[in-house]
Amino acid sequence: MSFLDCSCISSHSHVQSISIEEQYEDISHQCSSSDVSPCSVLTDGDDITDLSTDSTHYQLLSQLGRGFNNLSQVNMARHTPSGRLVAVKNTNLDECTEDELLQLMNEVLLSRRFRHPNLLTSRLVFSSCCQLWVLSPLMSYGSADSLLRSYFPDGMSESLMAYLLYGVLRALEYLHHMGYVHRGVKASHVLLSAEGRVCLSGLQSVYSLMKDGKRMRAVFDMPQHSPSLLPWLSPELLRQDLHGYGVKSDIYSLGIVACELVSGRVPFQDMSPTLMLLQKLRGSHCCLLDVPPYPLGDMGALKVSRSGVDSGIGESVATGSLTRTATAERPQSPAPKNHSVTLHNLVQLCLQQQPERRPSATALLSHPFFRQVKKHTRDSFLSLMYPAVPVSCPPDTPPSGTPTQTCNTPSPTDTEPEDGMWDFS
Repeated sequence: MSFLDCSCISSHSHVQSISIEEQYEDISHQCSSSDVSPCSVLTDGDDITDLSTDSTHYQLLSQLGRGFNNLSQVNMARHTPSGRLVAVKNTNLDECTEDELLQLMNEVLLSRRFRHPNLLTSRLVFSSCCQLWVLSPLMSYGSADSLLRSYFPDGMSESLMAYLLYGVLRALEYLHHMGYVHRGVKASHVLLSAEGRVCLSGLQSVYSLMKDGKRMRAVFDMPQHSPSLLPWLSPELLRQDLHGYGVKSDIYSLGIVACELVSGRVPFQDMSPTLMLLQKLRGSHCCLLDVPPYPLGDMGALKVSRSGVDSGIGESVATGSLTRTATAERPQSPAPKNHSVTLHNLVQLCLQQQPERRPSATALLSHPFFRQVKKHTRDSFLSLMYPAVPVSCPPDTPPSGTPTQTCNTPSPTDTEPEDGMWDFS
């Protein structure tokens, strides 16, 4: 049953049930088809299309976080007939506005269209009473943001960084080839499975470049939840002028993510939106922490990722503990690093002020910084992750009730989300 048929949303505008056909050819094999890195390898557990669509067949376990304006709850769940663990996002449709219902429909449609091992898509969606169930493979290591906060507060190794960014680039290459710009590339949207597969999530921010059957070179739409995305957005997207922005906007965001992963800090995070915009439009961009990123008088503080500023689920913005005054020196990393020349070059290329000077995702996959990725095996990947451990099913978990037994389920605000949240949207 389509979630659009749910009787609990009858008070909203009537929407016809949609039968989703496979509208796009699976072209994932055309994008870097020679890639055999574990960051792109699918396993049997990643295919969840054969699981049942009966909500009583799922035992909800630990809560992983919240999403979609705090209307959705993400849980680890066990499919009791098979014993497989999955991620389940439940959304109470009766609490959604008409615009939010349209957003959900768009996200589900997009998720059904895309097929790529480095995109987290939801191939199994069903409704029960007022609850929309969206199932995804369980990404047991969570997001790169949660890894930074829990295990790598001073930043990740370059080898782990390259591994994660390579998977993100493959997802972006596919999206750009399909005619979409992601607009939400950040560490909390980079997820990692126990087997080492890297997935880019956050499809609710994706925007099509196609109009009237033709591909446009630029678009002008501002992504929703943009205040929480500001540090990662490109200058041309924030400028909102007649030139618009295109797929190269995602490349700029990738450069910000690279700085975030290597330092454990979110660039621009403590700046006011106005100052951040001015810095980006002036061409000032974050550099790696082994070189001065700004003249001391112009530089804003860098946010420590572990402070919980951005969960990736609630899209929250909080005041961080790391602050500075106009006369203070820039924050010093507790563990100064000497970064490689190839990493510096990668960041410099991604953060070019002019979008036409940034390489494409396909070109960046051949950058020397990523040569190390293809050497990794599953065992070497596990060594990169130390001391992080994947989440697992709690032992002897008692049976839990499903949120589909009544339409009057508790509001997502009734319980506080856990500290280590991550994004399955």
